[in-house]
Amino acid sequence: MSVRGKKVLVLGLSKSGIAAAKFAKKHGADVYLTEYNDITTKEQSDNAKMLEDLGVHVEYGGHSDEFIKKSDIAVTSPGISPHSQIIKRVRAEQIPVISELELAYRECDIPFIIITGTNGKTTTTSLTQHILSKKLKTEACGNIGTPPCTVADENLDYFVCEASSFQLDMSTSLKPYIAVWTNFTPDHIDWHNGLENYFNAKARVFRDPQTAQYCILNAKDPKLLEFSKEVKANVFMFGSDVGQNCCYTENGFIIYKQNGTKEEIIKLSDCPLIGEHNYQNIECAVICAKLTGIDNETIKSAIMEFKAPAHRLEKIAQKDGITFYNDSKATNPEASIVAINSFNNQDVVLIAGGRDKNTDLKEFCDSVNKHISTVILIGEATERFEQNLIKYGFKNIIREQTLQSAIDKGIELKPDVVLLSPACASFDMFNSYEHRGEVFREYVLSKVQ
Repeated sequence: MSVRGKKVLVLGLSKSGIAAAKFAKKHGADVYLTEYNDITTKEQSDNAKMLEDLGVHVEYGGHSDEFIKKSDIAVTSPGISPHSQIIKRVRAEQIPVISELELAYRECDIPFIIITGTNGKTTTTSLTQHILSKKLKTEACGNIGTPPCTVADENLDYFVCEASSFQLDMSTSLKPYIAVWTNFTPDHIDWHNGLENYFNAKARVFRDPQTAQYCILNAKDPKLLEFSKEVKANVFMFGSDVGQNCCYTENGFIIYKQNGTKEEIIKLSDCPLIGEHNYQNIECAVICAKLTGIDNETIKSAIMEFKAPAHRLEKIAQKDGITFYNDSKATNPEASIVAINSFNNQDVVLIAGGRDKNTDLKEFCDSVNKHISTVILIGEATERFEQNLIKYGFKNIIREQTLQSAIDKGIELKPDVVLLSPACASFDMFNSYEHRGEVFREYVLSKVQ
């Protein structure tokens, strides 16, 4: 359904809401944007005025019947709960509700590469777009930061779109060219009213009638491996040598296999991203690149020059035999476990701690026991983390008062690796995980230069 000549209701003065309103207006819709909260900042005021100057009707401080009633379609933002009063009111009027992502898909002919999953979406999206951009016109968009509607009128060969379960749940006709599912673990259960609903939201673009032409799934995720058997499309697996179409690691290489024919793509030692989880991210990107016609040499060189997204197991520096990694985005134990498990047969000092999320620490402690030589604890979580580490048999623990003194102590120990992977939120000592990561980076660089 084209929005031309239709009354389009946009929910929320968010980044995606603003993009949807501008895009729908440009495509001939009569657009009404409704924001529940009052405008309190100059940026919000400027955005509201900009939309009004374009001919968009804007209200804030509540949702009026005038805006809602007789709308042909409503476009919602990922930040608005499907259980919110405004969604209930809109649906009571029998108005279809779609995502901003769905709006872009309906109004343009650019094929979508959709990348979803509980973890690994951002790195996979960034790397895929980076490789494809060497030969094609592409944009990374979606949950990674740029709303698809912002770039939907550009002359692109592909969207490379990171899609959350919220966006996919509200995308009712989206049929991508390629759909990637990196992994599946419990998340956003309250939002979706249960784990199965969360799974089904992500599964939309892997099931008829929305099945992508090519579906890429994680062979090492038991639920996705089983799910792959019911996908009615061209299926590629990654993580293991499974079937005729897959991508995996073997003998120190990333191998791509299509119709049973193997190709060596790149040595693991040439990859700037380390760890099994990152090798899987690379494998996803390799499959996407091959399916869009990118040659092996271009894929290899693009991977080699790629830089990890900031604060995600990001290599900061190497000096006097010590390599420093910033994994500040690991704000929970599960995320830290992924980073910790990336190191084998190395002397690793882990800096952890912050504001405790009070989650179970057994698996975290098990990984520390296998891969870490010394743990340096900082922040509010120090006491509980130390108690749990000792409980599970790890005793080489040092307490420090600041991140800077923890780095100093790490250097003093002369390990192979100093890894910041806090397993905690940052708000006891920093404004955000980004702030924490920047402090780590700046201090490390000041010590090694």
